[in-house]
Amino acid sequence: MSTAVLVLLAALSLTVFVAGLTSGARRLLGVEVGKGRAVVTGAVGLATGSAVSYPLRDVQPLALITLEIGLALLVSMLFLAATEVLLPSGAMRGLVRFPRSVFRRFARTRRYARLSRIFMRHGLGRLMSGRSRRGPGAAAERAALAPSLRLALEEAGVTFVKLGQVMSTRYDLLPPEFITELSTLQDQASPESWEAIQAVLHEELGAPPEKVFAEFEPKPLAAGSIAQVHRAVLLGGEEVAVKVQRPGARDIVVDDLDILFRFAAKLEQHTEWGRTVGALTLAQGFAVSLREELDFRIEARNTLSVAAAIEQSGGSTLVKVPRVHGDLSGERVLVTEWMEGVPLHSVSGLLDERGLDAHTLAKAMLECLLGQIMTSGVFHADPHPGNLLLLADGRLGMLDFGSVGRIDRALRSTLRGMLLALHRGDPAALCDALLALVVQPEDIDERRLERSLGQFLARHFAPGVKPDREMFADLFAIVSRHGIGVPPEIAAVFRALATMEGSLDRLVPGFDIVAEARSFAVTQHLQKLRPEAVGRSLAEEVLGLVPMLRRLPRRVERIGSAVESGRFTVSVRMFGDPEDRRFVRSLVHEVLLAFLGGVIGLVGVQFLRTPGGPRLSEDLELFELFGYNLLVISCVLVLRVLFMMVSPRR
Repeated sequence: MSTAVLVLLAALSLTVFVAGLTSGARRLLGVEVGKGRAVVTGAVGLATGSAVSYPLRDVQPLALITLEIGLALLVSMLFLAATEVLLPSGAMRGLVRFPRSVFRRFARTRRYARLSRIFMRHGLGRLMSGRSRRGPGAAAERAALAPSLRLALEEAGVTFVKLGQVMSTRYDLLPPEFITELSTLQDQASPESWEAIQAVLHEELGAPPEKVFAEFEPKPLAAGSIAQVHRAVLLGGEEVAVKVQRPGARDIVVDDLDILFRFAAKLEQHTEWGRTVGALTLAQGFAVSLREELDFRIEARNTLSVAAAIEQSGGSTLVKVPRVHGDLSGERVLVTEWMEGVPLHSVSGLLDERGLDAHTLAKAMLECLLGQIMTSGVFHADPHPGNLLLLADGRLGMLDFGSVGRIDRALRSTLRGMLLALHRGDPAALCDALLALVVQPEDIDERRLERSLGQFLARHFAPGVKPDREMFADLFAIVSRHGIGVPPEIAAVFRALATMEGSLDRLVPGFDIVAEARSFAVTQHLQKLRPEAVGRSLAEEVLGLVPMLRRLPRRVERIGSAVESGRFTVSVRMFGDPEDRRFVRSLVHEVLLAFLGGVIGLVGVQFLRTPGGPRLSEDLELFELFGYNLLVISCVLVLRVLFMMVSPRR
């Protein structure tokens, strides 16, 4: 046989042996490893087997082959277990990506430094450190800091302007001086140059804007954090609003969200307040909403959905949603019907000049939002004053549908029940409705929660007391104090209502949104009690019951036959949950493996202590060989149990 063939056979044998060692170690430990770690594991096992066989080369080779393979497998398992505990799978990929992560960290550090310089330049060092003046000078200090904070957020870029917009709706968290100043971020950010906007229009429309529009005003009418709005005229003569995304907005948002995520994670890890409010979850919700706003195709679909929802709920004739020109809209450009109007934060004195009833308009807008929530389940999730217009014809217009909430039928029904419980002042019913809305922990004290809600009702809904915006903060404080998790869709509902309360306060100062919502819920329930509504509900329920009623006689007959013949049994599954079965199975496996490993080890020791038996060589007897092999098997089993106990993936 030629040398080349021998080398090939040797290489093939080594490859098979290494693959066998790796596969055996991986299966015995129950882990998945990458190719690189598999090769190293097999090589370590092969080197161990060779090291054992070399000093024993004078002994019968076939007699020691099982011991050599066993020791090689044991060392492979030890190596794999140690590396998996110290350096879990996936960490190597992190090492490979280390240079790129260093570059990203450097870029993030530069962004941190730039943000710090921006805030310090605007005199916000005291605000960033958490030290603020108290006493008579506090109001004056807030009045001086509020414009500086707005300018700093505006200079920081897209993400922080949007964060400022969200903060401007939190009347329960910020003083009025900051609310008033941050509200100007809704549509008064610094505009982009016409050249940059023209380039975006050309890319999205596939042609220069002068070939698509008869007229196009280069100067924006409003500039937001992500986009700015221009007035234009279509070739057919219709006036439209063209919303154009800022160039590079997406890249900036991705980098800034990374900073916000890290800050939220540290806040939740190191502060009790961060854990209570779920800072990381809030940051994730903000990120999802912001990413949706970067795709104007989503906003176009949302606009159509809300318009259909308003129509389905018997929407008010005093509220208007713009029509979308889908053929001209894309990912970064949105073309809608032009609505001439004034934002709600600028209507002071305008209502009296036009002779409009502010209370009627506010009630119509609130009923429109409640109808979206309670009837169709698709609603405008960010109705701040910049997104609501007083139109020239006396109606109210809704804009900017980048943020839309959706809730299912069961949650809508529970929300109606919650409003009725508030109307009746019933803490037990309010507790039941609240627990049906949220994610309740297993160890919740319902009686204590009910008492807290009773105190809440007495504080905010007592005779002669008008509920205000503090009610929302108080309700969320109760939820947080009892360890209750609020689903994102329900949080969006409360946020929309709180935002709407602040917006309608611009129309009617002191507008009682809670009283109007309670009245709306009562009206909705009374409408459901009308004969035609009851008949329709009964018909829907009967249609759902028909399939079950058709199967009921056969099932009753089967049960009766089983009872009559004495074959009626009841089956109870103690471990119906797959997770419970998996846990019990793994526990039994560990106990059995530990027991077998101990027994086999004791038998191996007994073999080693037993004299006599056939001799395989001058220094090795057959009983000793059996003992060594059994000890190796015992070590393999015990190592498996230990790895299952300390594995980071357990």
